[in-house]
Amino acid sequence: MAVLKIGVVEDELVIARTILNTLDELGYSHCGPAITYTEALEMLGNDKPDLVLLDIQLAGRKDGIDVAQKLNESDPVPFIFLTANSDAETIERAKKVKPHAYIVKPFTKEELFAAIEIAFSNFTGNQTDVKPAPVAAHSVRNFMFVKDGYVFRKVFLKELLYLESDANYVTLHLASSKKIMVRSTIHDFMEQLDPGLFIRIHRSYAVNVNHIEDIFPTEISLQGVKIPIGKSYREELYRVLGLKSDH
Repeated sequence: MAVLKIGVVEDELVIARTILNTLDELGYSHCGPAITYTEALEMLGNDKPDLVLLDIQLAGRKDGIDVAQKLNESDPVPFIFLTANSDAETIERAKKVKPHAYIVKPFTKEELFAAIEIAFSNFTGNQTDVKPAPVAAHSVRNFMFVKDGYVFRKVFLKELLYLESDANYVTLHLASSKKIMVRSTIHDFMEQLDPGLFIRIHRSYAVNVNHIEDIFPTEISLQGVKIPIGKSYREELYRVLGLKSDH
């Protein structure tokens, strides 16, 4: 799972520090902050962020909309406007450069997370040659946020026992016996997880290999729960665990 690098362009350093701290909490890598148009272009050229959080009001004659225009003309990356300005004139100027999201300050951590994930997903969905950023071992997240109703809940991957699929919904079963249901196919949800940690063992189930306790011919047990092994998944399960199959 590649960790996104977020570029921050914000001329109020107190706000910039808050944004950087929030990005840390959400598990993103980041670069910046740049406080002027010139600094922003230098950061974009040198650090190559995957997505840019862009304040409209910047120190100097050129502002964030000018930065966005330059982004569109050169090497396009998705950008999100973070601004205290929601007046009609500013919004009309912003619309012309087609931001991937527009967040009015103050905003919450959950709003920022949702905007980043949706903006990047929509952007890469329109690209044909997107290459994920290389993942440094220390940058891999040990948690994820999942939407539970109107709330994004933090789930530590080590606490996630197994996934149970039901059509377009997946239930996350946690070590605490808590369950969280999310709207997703199990295939799509698995794309967000470390393939070395989570493995599909049935068309309806995927498990955290660190929690497997016993392996029977047709099922496994983890934390007292027995889950079936699909015939077509057994060989891969044995391979990942370093076991020899009887057939």
